[in-house]
Amino acid sequence: MKLLTSAVAAVIEDPAGRVLLCQQSAGHRLWTLPGGKIRLGESPIHATIRDIRIETGTDIQIIDLVGLYQLTGDGCGDDLPDLLVHVFRGRLDGETTLNDPGHIRRLCWYEPDSLPSPMTATTRTALRDAVVGRSGVLRQVQRDPEPEVPEAADAAEAVAAV
Repeated sequence: MKLLTSAVAAVIEDPAGRVLLCQQSAGHRLWTLPGGKIRLGESPIHATIRDIRIETGTDIQIIDLVGLYQLTGDGCGDDLPDLLVHVFRGRLDGETTLNDPGHIRRLCWYEPDSLPSPMTATTRTALRDAVVGRSGVLRQVQRDPEPEVPEAADAAEAVAAV
């Protein structure tokens, strides 16, 4: 039996309809929705508010639940636990700033039809649901195979604050 880890993420749109994405600092530098793991005894809503504040420097208003996404599979070749991600739709209370540079490399706003890559499978799936206005979705998502590591020249870029 596989272990199950719980996490949260938020689809945050600005008034122009762009979505906020984070590029991870470590590993494959995947693009993902802002969020993180749920701590022991913590509710998914509290974890979302905490993680968004840590990553963006501002508070979030939770609007609704886009869905629950169970990330499964061994696409990366490791025996990783399944991950249950609570994805909320939210609105920021202030301006974003890169507030967690050890964990997040960049925060950027993107048009839904021109998203960056590589992106996590959960982020791609949840964004598709959110952009068309779905709420309360339940989906199982398969992990992607391990992506190529970005070139070192890419590391010289300045950290982009939004």
